[in-house]
Amino acid sequence: MLSMFLNSGTTAEVPAGVSIVPTIVMLIFWVAIIYFLLFRPQKKQQKQMDELRNSVKPGDNIMTTGGFYGVVLDVVDDTVIVEFGNNKNCRIPMHKNAIAEVERDEEEEE
Repeated sequence: MLSMFLNSGTTAEVPAGVSIVPTIVMLIFWVAIIYFLLFRPQKKQQKQMDELRNSVKPGDNIMTTGGFYGVVLDVVDDTVIVEFGNNKNCRIPMHKNAIAEVERDEEEEE
């Protein structure tokens, strides 16, 4: 009985006229769907965040990835100096990638 099951799988023949082209086309279709649903929106969001971080200037109110709110005092390359709270002595240099949101005054945007 066991030999019948083992032999049945080894003698499988591909019918004449069957092509691999439809399988390849479906594979390419699903890869494209995954790209447009997963990877492309993520790249678009990352590009928007990079533009936001590069547009930071002194005087902007920011929120860090840790949830702290502060005011940007200076921008040097990839580093920003941020002042936190009402105490003017709390100034911390941090990397631009730690910025989660930028809040600008409505007067400055116009």
